Order: sequence, then structure tokens, then C-alpha cells
Amino acid sequence: MISAVLFDADGVIQRPTIDWWSRLTSFVPAGSGEAFVADLMAAERPSLVGKGDFRDAVAAVLERWDSPVSLAEALEPWHCFAAEPAVVSLIARLRADGVGCHLATNQQPYRRAIMQDERGYGEWFDQTFYSCDLGLAKPDPAYFRAILGALDVPASSVLFVDDNESNVAGAASVGLQAEVYDLSSGVDALVDLLRRYGLG
Repeated sequence: MISAVLFDADGVIQRPTIDWWSRLTSFVPAGSGEAFVADLMAAERPSLVGKGDFRDAVAAVLERWDSPVSLAEALEPWHCFAAEPAVVSLIARLRADGVGCHLATNQQPYRRAIMQDERGYGEWFDQTFYSCDLGLAKPDPAYFRAILGALDVPASSVLFVDDNESNVAGAASVGLQAEVYDLSSGVDALVDLLRRYGLG
């Protein structure tokens, strides 16, 4: 019997509103984009577990690549996402039925503030578990153990939904029910997934 569902954010409840790859690679000369984005993603990693300031990390990458783009312009893509209303409604229905619904996402503090403070994601969930707050990130099994400790429920009664197979494997390794789902497959696919667990 599932008593709680953990929802990933990107790719599960929200999607980008721009072509991220094109936008980020436009910050450097043609032919350098792939290496630049890799550097940017590597620079973000410490802040995902609350270490260092993401803005400082981005500024350092821009300087390293001698990019003419301002820090404000470089940070803008992290604002370009939107939640899928049908998924938000689905979560509300689950909560109304007494199922605990929680956000379980890897985010740095800069984007956490956008999601939680500016866009009110906290109102949609019973609890929110941002990696930067926990000091742990998916797919580390310790991330999921920390959430189980906060929820104080058996692992087998928790369903975790994520679009990343490594994250799903990490959750399964500590006993959670875990499923891969990508928003691109449609909300009906999520409805069907939840029904397989007696939800919705």
C-alpha cells in the first residue's frame, strides 16, 4: 500500500520553455558549445548539495571562456521552465485522497528560490526535499534515506517517480518503489503508472 509519492521536478512535473542547448551554446563561439555546457554543468554540481554559490560558479565559467554574455543573461535559462498544470492537478487530487505527495529534486539554491519562493511549489506538496537543503543529491542512496527519515514511513510504502534511470535505481536500492516516467510521454502515462500502484 503506497502512502506517499515522491515526484522529481524537471522532466516529471515541469518542462523547459526554451531550447536550453541552443541558448547555452550561444554564449560562446560556434564549435565551443559542447565543452562550454559541460564546464557549466560541472560548475553547478557543488551547489546542488549546497556548497558554494551557483552565481559565482557561473561567473567563473563565463570568465574562463571569455564569454561576452552578462551573468544575468547566463542565469536566465534557469528561470525558463513551467509546471504542467495537469500534473499539478493530479498531485492535488492525490493529496485530497490522503496520499502524501512530496517534491524530491536536485536543485541549487538559486533555482530552489525560483521554484519554492517565487512560484510557490511548496504549496503543491506536503514536503519538499531539495538536494541543496539536504546536502545530498540523487542518485546517492543517502539522499533517499534522509527523506525516509523525515517521512518516518516504511520504504516499501513510498513510490518515487523520476525521468532519470540512475535516480530510480538509487531509490530502489534503499527499498522504495521506483519508476521511470518522462513528461514527454504524456500525463495519461503518469495516470496509468499511479493506477498500477492503486493511486488515483
